[in-house]
Amino acid sequence: MLDNLTGLVVFAKVVDEGGFSKAASSLGISKSSVSKQISALEDHLGTRLLNRTTRRFSLTEPGTLLYERCQRIVAEVDAAEREAGSLQSNPSGRLRISAGVSFGRLHLARVLPDFLFEYPELSMELVLNDRRVDLVEEGYDVAVRIGRLEDSTLIARKLCPARLVTVASPDYLKKRGEPKHPGKLAEHEHLAYSYLNEGAAWDFRIEGRSQQHRITPRMLMNNGDAILSMAEQGGGIAQIPTFIAGDSIRAGRLQQILSDFAPAPIGLYALYPNARNLPLKVRVFIDFLRKKFRDNPEWDGGLGLT
Repeated sequence: MLDNLTGLVVFAKVVDEGGFSKAASSLGISKSSVSKQISALEDHLGTRLLNRTTRRFSLTEPGTLLYERCQRIVAEVDAAEREAGSLQSNPSGRLRISAGVSFGRLHLARVLPDFLFEYPELSMELVLNDRRVDLVEEGYDVAVRIGRLEDSTLIARKLCPARLVTVASPDYLKKRGEPKHPGKLAEHEHLAYSYLNEGAAWDFRIEGRSQQHRITPRMLMNNGDAILSMAEQGGGIAQIPTFIAGDSIRAGRLQQILSDFAPAPIGLYALYPNARNLPLKVRVFIDFLRKKFRDNPEWDGGLGLT
């Protein structure tokens, strides 16, 4: 099929240019290659397309019919090439994004109007889901995710730090007391995220080293907003990202605890399939997010984090 298409393009160019030499020059190939392509096409079709002499050629009847069709084929190929090339010089088309529910609702959706305004030829589909998605299988261009990333064939680009805080409501701490060390968490109720890579364990920094402390969740939930809401109502202690808990801490609905043992920041990442030529629409989207969120994202403001 591809060889035949090449032959059709060469044939049309010979007719357009009025000769083999000019066609070869226009196509950037040798005259002998042009001749071989025409001969191969004639053999494939089982008919002569050109009557050739040493100085000129003329189209046969089948050649005339084929040339009329070839003009449309070549025009379509040229248009397809221009369209594909324009996607790499001017972002356009549809960008399909996967993101976690909480981050997508609270922060990503707020900045996307600016992105669409900056790139008017792009359209977007944002799918919010806390489960892990298969970008290639499910047709996503890019995913925005928090956490330590497992080895995979995906490329990960860090957008900004993602900090975890351990929190509880003032009412809960008044009733149950405030744990002063991670080792005391066993005496408390835990609200945990069911999609944690590490299972039922929370990270802390103790004497400069990262340590995991096993917990026994009273409640497992698959959504950060639900964990936040239950923690605000006094349901127990939670360890959640600041991009979810920041407003509640600033408003006094939640209180940071175990701050001296806060885990090292993890990260917010843009993930995309491993591709040799990254689509421009993905590249500009990732660059846009990095500029928006930076190293000190606004949701950490006023929390006294380092």
